[in-house]
Amino acid sequence: MVLPDQRQPAGVGRVRAVCWCGRSCLRGGFLALGGGRRNPAIDFTIRAGLCWEPCVVSPTLGEVFQVVDLTGVFGNAVLGGIVATEERLDPVGFAALAMLSGLGGGLIRDALLQHGPPVALTDYVYLIVAIAGAIIAFLVPVYGRAWNLAFPVIDAIALGTWAVAGAQKTLATGLGWEAALLMGTITAVGGGTLRDIAVRRTPQIFGGNTLYATCAVIASGVMVLFAYYGRATMGAVIATAVGATLCLLARWRGWQLTERPAWHYALRRQPSKRLPRITLRVNSDDSPLPLVSGKRKPPSR
Repeated sequence: MVLPDQRQPAGVGRVRAVCWCGRSCLRGGFLALGGGRRNPAIDFTIRAGLCWEPCVVSPTLGEVFQVVDLTGVFGNAVLGGIVATEERLDPVGFAALAMLSGLGGGLIRDALLQHGPPVALTDYVYLIVAIAGAIIAFLVPVYGRAWNLAFPVIDAIALGTWAVAGAQKTLATGLGWEAALLMGTITAVGGGTLRDIAVRRTPQIFGGNTLYATCAVIASGVMVLFAYYGRATMGAVIATAVGATLCLLARWRGWQLTERPAWHYALRRQPSKRLPRITLRVNSDDSPLPLVSGKRKPPSR
């Protein structure tokens, strides 16, 4: 079996093997464009063991990534409900912030990849999971010691799962590792950014907080590395754990990126050109002396 005509590449791959989709897809080689010029992005995708077809993964692997994706949706939806609690919003506000927070990153990712309609619009499980997160945040009290311990864990797991889902889907569309790092990070922080903008807050990733986007970049990189060696399922678990662990360590240790260095400019005083200095004195009746051309004017009697 060969690839469909509309997907047949201009060049020839070195190895053909039966893919998860049941077709004989290129693996272990490279795809060449017209004139024998290689496409590095597709070359990386093929060597990573990903399929040239849209299905890209086996049914089992697809279910794993869907669970990872839905876990990120639920975690971010709960975080959106927490912000709605802090802002004292009504149930409509809870649902809106939960959907923005839980589905925003995935919607941005799918819109930028242009690989079919966003999955949140074609699979209603995503919307149901986001609404469930809003209901839990609306009904469950979000205060106390137990919640203070649970909140960072939920946030960290959501970060790791979203970074993994974004990086994996980007690789599956045939893009290279650079795009996978970018889209994994956007997927992880996009929903929270939309949520903060909706309530007129400065997005947390813009500074003043512990490492967050940096953890998403590292988690995406781990996922890309494992996918490169054909261990996508193992990479999903390890990358999620790495991203979540780094996020928790950053909270615990207070790790932050350095701010812009403050540059202070001052006039340099030269011995031959002393800067003028005017001193004001106060009369006995606590009234200031008037100034004339930088000199003190004696009070009138």
